[in-house]
Amino acid sequence: MTATAIDTQQIALIGNPNSGKTTLFNALTGLNQKVGNFPGVTVDKKSGVLKLDTGKAEIIDLPGCYSLFPRSADEQVVLDVLLKPAGSGRPDAVVIVADINNLERNLLLVTQVLDLNIPVVLALNMTDIAKKSGLHVDINVLQVLLGGIDIVEMNARTGEGIDSLKTALSEINKPSRKALFNIPNDAMEATAEVKQQFGLANYYEAYLWLHHADNLRFIDEVTKSGIRTIANAFGFKSANQQESETKIRYGSISDISKSVVSKDKLDAGETFSDRLDKVITHKVYGYLIFFGLLLLIFQAIFAWSSVPMDFIDTTFTQFSSWTKSLLPSGILTDLLAEGIIPGIGGIVIFIPQIAILFAFIAILEDTGYMSRVVFLMDKLMRKVGLNGKSVVPLISGLACAIPAIMATRNIDNWKDRLITIMVTPLMSCSARLPVYTVLIALVVPSTNVLGFLNLQGLVLMAMYVLGFVAAILSAFLMKLIVKSKQMSFLIMEMPVYRRPRWKNVGITVVEKSKTFVFEAGKIILAVSIILWVMASYGPGNAMQEAEDGLQLELAGKESGDSDMLISRVRLENSYAGTFGKMIEPVIKPLGYDWKIGIALITSFAAREVFVGTISTLYAIGEDFEDGSTIVSRMREEVNPETGQKVFTLPVAASLLLFYAFAMQCMSTIAVVYRETKGWKWPLIQTVYMTLLAYFSALIAFQTLS
Repeated sequence: MTATAIDTQQIALIGNPNSGKTTLFNALTGLNQKVGNFPGVTVDKKSGVLKLDTGKAEIIDLPGCYSLFPRSADEQVVLDVLLKPAGSGRPDAVVIVADINNLERNLLLVTQVLDLNIPVVLALNMTDIAKKSGLHVDINVLQVLLGGIDIVEMNARTGEGIDSLKTALSEINKPSRKALFNIPNDAMEATAEVKQQFGLANYYEAYLWLHHADNLRFIDEVTKSGIRTIANAFGFKSANQQESETKIRYGSISDISKSVVSKDKLDAGETFSDRLDKVITHKVYGYLIFFGLLLLIFQAIFAWSSVPMDFIDTTFTQFSSWTKSLLPSGILTDLLAEGIIPGIGGIVIFIPQIAILFAFIAILEDTGYMSRVVFLMDKLMRKVGLNGKSVVPLISGLACAIPAIMATRNIDNWKDRLITIMVTPLMSCSARLPVYTVLIALVVPSTNVLGFLNLQGLVLMAMYVLGFVAAILSAFLMKLIVKSKQMSFLIMEMPVYRRPRWKNVGITVVEKSKTFVFEAGKIILAVSIILWVMASYGPGNAMQEAEDGLQLELAGKESGDSDMLISRVRLENSYAGTFGKMIEPVIKPLGYDWKIGIALITSFAAREVFVGTISTLYAIGEDFEDGSTIVSRMREEVNPETGQKVFTLPVAASLLLFYAFAMQCMSTIAVVYRETKGWKWPLIQTVYMTLLAYFSALIAFQTLS
């Protein structure tokens, strides 16, 4: 490969966890990113476009890993990508991001990748911390010892060294000139046989095929069987060889480290991070600080978002009115004004709240505080029987249950992992936020408690705390049922405290908001169109007959609400109304009418669809001339049977509890099926969460009514 071919070049970005890989990826690609899944794997694949002087390159951000001996599904992805045959998805080059302050630990992965003969640039990151601690690395000597590869010192957070890295990537076309690990004699014959028989590029690649053939996804069963035959014929013992290789490599790495790393003698006093950790991770103060931060976040979600949300709400209502007045009357105009625009408006309105939530999460992660939360909550997790590593998926569940469930792959103990999967959807994800906020805004006054705490913000925080408590209690009960003697431990690094990198925070907010809008938007658009059709047409002549009957009833009477009554009776006799009436007996004890019932069903596609569905149903037949918003229309909606408002405190409380405990969406069920490899556990999970949601909502409504 030459530099002139860089416009089609794929460059993989790999490194140990907490080495700054994600920060570098954001710095290189900015907003030119997309997220998908690796083929056949439910692990996130992030890729982005990097513009270089010689053209464009695609940067693929691989999951963090410590070595090419994977211990989790994330690390297995790295191995799969690096071992693919050239031309079938294997990267043309690799950037290895290494923490310069922990060079010896990072070099295990570096030396393994170099032995694959893939062109490599080594990015030594976090140079600012090295300077403060008096640490020095002789780059020239290190370059010679690693076979002449390009090495760049950098600080990805500030952008220092980015230009040097781009220059190196424009010219990258050569692998390391030396082998850093020699295949042992007792494994050489088997390795040579695999290399020759399957046409592999080098001996170390064949050696890794011998180790991992059964788990490599791109190898067919015939090839796997052939490799197993070779391993058995030559007595290849993978566990023994792995232990031997690790010892040999660390022996060489230790020599390299002694040759290139030096450190000034500094005052060995207590660092700022150490002093701060004594407070942040304290068994009392730590929880109070965390609780205080949550309080701040949920107060901000309501206080800071109210103005932009009101603006968006009014804008979409006016847009519907403008559309209906400008375009000629007809089916397409009604579909656009009463179906699509209100449906999409019902999700766009929550962008400010989603942006605020993810901005806070990004800041907490970027500063290093989130790692302390994981450490702090680990103590609580163990008391209820959960694995310490369960903390990461549970906290991730505040954003979305799907990546949170995938994050359980780091839990070695299958039973602990299973329990974590089963309770993670009880954590209130961002998709529930629109439902929570609109219901809270309808029945909870925007007043202050103690003079400075917004009551709506307190109720929103209570919903998130409720989800966490439900997850903990469910895990405790499941632990009594699902026994496990195997012990697992939480092992993680504590990064130093840093000022948040605002560019990274901004990228995170934009990307998460885009994902929220476009992923949910596709579902909402489809549901809005289907729902409008179902609400605008009915079986046979049912709608027309109902309207004619009402006209006769109103004949000779003065009724200023005749248009509204006609719209209501047509809606009730539509396909949507007919279906809603069918399920109404089941949900009526919860305080729900048939319109809410339809919203419950459609929101199973995605929780956010609840608001879009209600928006569409309440827009059918509206003239929009009064400029009323969806929130005001929901507030004024009256039950024709009782004459009372639909969204009373008992109904809102019932709905809040239902959505707090009900299974999140079809996508969550799908990922649980993928992770547990069958329908047994997703069905059990859906049933227990639905029953918990139904009876909690029933008790709340009946008690408060």
